[in-house]
Amino acid sequence: MHEGATGDTRASGTRRERRHRLPRGYGRRDLGYDVGAGLLLTALLVPAGMGYATASGLPPETGLYATVAALVAYAAVGPSRVLVLGPDSALAPLIAAAIVPLAAAGAGGEERRVALAGLLALLVGVVLVVGGLARLGFVSDLLSKPIRLGYLNGVVLVVIVGQLPALLGFSTDRDGLVDEARGVAAGIADGDVRPAAAAIGIGSLLVIAVIRRVAPQVPGVFVAVVGAIVAVWVLDLGSVPVVGPLPRGLPAPALGSLAWGDVTSLIGPALGVAIVAFADTGVLSRVFSTAAGEDVDPNREMRALGVANVACGVAGGFPVSASSSRTPVARAVGARTQLTGVVGAAAVTLVVVAAPGFTRHLPSAALAAVVIAAVASVAGIHDTWRLLRMNPVEFGLSVTAFLSVAVLGVLRGIGVAVGLSLLAFVARAWRPHMAELVRVERRKGYHDRARHPEGRRIPGLVIVRFDAPLFFANAQLFADFVTDTVDDAPGTVRWVAVAAEPITDVDTSAAEVVERLDDDLAGRGIRLVFAEMKGPVKDRLARYGLRDRFGPGDFYSTIGTVVSDYVAITGTPWVDWTDEQPDGDGTVE
Repeated sequence: MHEGATGDTRASGTRRERRHRLPRGYGRRDLGYDVGAGLLLTALLVPAGMGYATASGLPPETGLYATVAALVAYAAVGPSRVLVLGPDSALAPLIAAAIVPLAAAGAGGEERRVALAGLLALLVGVVLVVGGLARLGFVSDLLSKPIRLGYLNGVVLVVIVGQLPALLGFSTDRDGLVDEARGVAAGIADGDVRPAAAAIGIGSLLVIAVIRRVAPQVPGVFVAVVGAIVAVWVLDLGSVPVVGPLPRGLPAPALGSLAWGDVTSLIGPALGVAIVAFADTGVLSRVFSTAAGEDVDPNREMRALGVANVACGVAGGFPVSASSSRTPVARAVGARTQLTGVVGAAAVTLVVVAAPGFTRHLPSAALAAVVIAAVASVAGIHDTWRLLRMNPVEFGLSVTAFLSVAVLGVLRGIGVAVGLSLLAFVARAWRPHMAELVRVERRKGYHDRARHPEGRRIPGLVIVRFDAPLFFANAQLFADFVTDTVDDAPGTVRWVAVAAEPITDVDTSAAEVVERLDDDLAGRGIRLVFAEMKGPVKDRLARYGLRDRFGPGDFYSTIGTVVSDYVAITGTPWVDWTDEQPDGDGTVE
């Protein structure tokens, strides 16, 4: 009883640790990192929230409300220690497309847009919570490491190019990587660069990079941001674009003047926004959590994102997702847990209430430098080049994912990345490794004849292995391989044994191919048997109507028992090179 209680306590402690996401050994120094990171992150949370609110067709302050609500809600229920949620550029055009026409069709102007945005956030949250409960978070598991590397590198390039105009002191109305790159080139060629702003932006980048290399314990981002504010204020650089003062006010519910017709009108857009929000969040969570050594449940991630959106709707905000710019900033400045987000939310609230003029002299170029330095630090260029040496095919997949994000945009790039991962899986399953198995002198087990040409066949017995599930796309390859191996075997083949442990599934098309193969072999006087086939696969064959064709005597627990039975039934003389009778040793290679 005491032992059981101890086990329960340990399990309860594990759940409690996961719930609060405090790593073992979390101490005063980690607390300092979280608080410092939260304060530094505030310098980016404020302008980003205001900017994405404006892009969504909403007042700037709603972006701050959404930022605060998302950070606090995710800190309470989110599974990742490093993810930062908030308004995002990927969702802004979708939100505007959903609420602006609907608001224009009625009365109320800006107030009605705010109410519709809050309702949209509530609906998105409900969709995500239900999806998480239905365990639909598997979408984030569809990306292999090479695909994730390519996706992340693509996001890094998109973010950096998007920040270059602000870094150099001008702006463009371009959209998409190629268009933005052309806009940057045109701005430089036309002389739109503001020297003072460019000096502050590039100088901030250098400060962050040098401090990161020479004294990593010093918060380089904080030094750069404060230095930039002081430079603008002391030198009176009026030509440098700045964030400007913030609007006053606390988050407040703004769901008035709504009707049931608004709910039905926003259900479709809510589904679209929910899919996009989780696609982006799921990928970022997987990428950054893996880098931080975490194992995040995607279903919990989906539910947490849903709760954060519900909180945003109640607090007068709009739909949110994970941020591909603020998350690496938090990580770069030393964030350890979601306490960083709580501190950031508190600081944003304090700034709005008590010091709205804090950002009056904050240059946009310095913020651009912070974002560029942060995303550059998480680029996986070295790992991508390692892929070229280790696996050129996976390197090609990674580069394709990178180009998809860079050329098509982050959202479409996610779709392409998922599609590439599925295609890579299908390609491997379509043409898997197939082997004829033989015995090798003084080695137990059964080995790939292609790797051991000196191996010895058992007279009259062909043993083959197929290293993939059997489905419509590869079933005929399996049958052809068996037939070709039988044709190439010396003498008269009497049995064919399939080492079926790697075959984890069989669909109806493959079952028909197996049935035809059995008929073909039987017509040649050859018996088809299976070794090491998993119980669920045997059950599936039975459901497909093959119970009468393959009985219990056709399924063996190991290849060794197949050989023993074959020798006993056929009387084939066979002396094992290990000086043992064929036994239950399984396949080694």
